[in-house]
Amino acid sequence: MKLKVIIHNAEEGGYWAEVPAILGCATQGDTYEELIANIYEAVEACLSVDLETIEISGSDRILELAV
Repeated sequence: MKLKVIIHNAEEGGYWAEVPAILGCATQGDTYEELIANIYEAVEACLSVDLETIEISGSDRILELAV
């Protein structure tokens, strides 16, 4: 899967980024390298699902997709 990320210069210094394909997915970093690491972490957090909070019956199935 490839996602487009928009990187902005932050007014107070450093950078901030948003992932338009994932509503509310944004992060920041003091350096470009820190920002890139934070983007990966933010996308993972935005896409993660806590299965313990979802009701799953005995006939339901869970499928993980790698895209």
